[in-house]
Amino acid sequence: MASTQSPADSKVFKFVPRRFVPEWLGSPWAWFLTRKLGTLLLSFAFLVVVTFSIVLLIPGDAARAAAGPDASLDVVEATRQSLGLNEPVWRRFLNYVGDIFSGTLGTSFRVGTVGEQIAVRAPYTLIVAGSAILITLILAFVLGVGVTVLTRDGRRAWLAQVFSWVTAVVDAIPVYVRGTLLIIVFALSLGMLPAGGAQQPSSFVLPIVALAIGPVCSLSRIVRREADSALQANYIRTTDGWRLAGRTVYLKYLLPNVVTAALTLSGLMLSGMIGGALVMEQVFSWPGLGTSVVNAIITRDYPVIQGTILVLGMVAVIINILIDVALAAVDPRHLESRSDS
Repeated sequence: MASTQSPADSKVFKFVPRRFVPEWLGSPWAWFLTRKLGTLLLSFAFLVVVTFSIVLLIPGDAARAAAGPDASLDVVEATRQSLGLNEPVWRRFLNYVGDIFSGTLGTSFRVGTVGEQIAVRAPYTLIVAGSAILITLILAFVLGVGVTVLTRDGRRAWLAQVFSWVTAVVDAIPVYVRGTLLIIVFALSLGMLPAGGAQQPSSFVLPIVALAIGPVCSLSRIVRREADSALQANYIRTTDGWRLAGRTVYLKYLLPNVVTAALTLSGLMLSGMIGGALVMEQVFSWPGLGTSVVNAIITRDYPVIQGTILVLGMVAVIINILIDVALAAVDPRHLESRSDS
């Protein structure tokens, strides 16, 4: 049974007089969300420092990269002056932070502000990645639990073997190879879908499938393993004596435990899909952030690299926080399990 001790009474506040502890911290959800907000802010501060350090650590002269390889020394010095690269590091850092909070995220060496470029390209990346994440969660649970139910107690052993073999093989194929194969089959051979670009709604299909199919296979194996372990637990076996309907057993007793375990393991996997989306965009000539980052690396447009990494890093952090919130909603014990950490 979960403890009824409020977070305000936990050892986190044992050296703090109760009159100095806000009453709202007595709610488990309030304390939980406060900690997650703290995690978000700390992650943001860390990413700001890391992305600012990129320009300092990357070899080469940023002013020379911005002015062009054939520019004269005078032009390079003028470029360095206009970009503020001759200022002390601390002042450049303050300017960078100011650009972040202003929403511009700095000025591109090529065209316009970084914020404007990200605002144009981010929807393409987020739609594909978000759709792939949603499809992954739904299909992985359906496939994992479905195969477990169909193969329960040693039935249909062939299905379990085929499922394990197929999902392992497909998951091992890199995302760029999966994307290339999808283009060959569905775009070039069958002519059913566009091979690239984002000119029509059907253009979204192949990038989403290429990004989602690997994580679906990986997560569905995790779900199947957790579901199989849950079916062997005593509390599930006890339900056989109660003569409960199979639907009741699976939905009321099996699914909540599987969801909790699978979500715990899927946080890093879903965050990794953001990185996979950047690779996928190169295969499908997708006008998202991945294409923008690659072009920025080629042209050494450091502000674009900084801003894009900052945005993608925060997206990954937010995904993990949302996973934690979902876990707490499914199993309230997670509200208190880390309250003293």
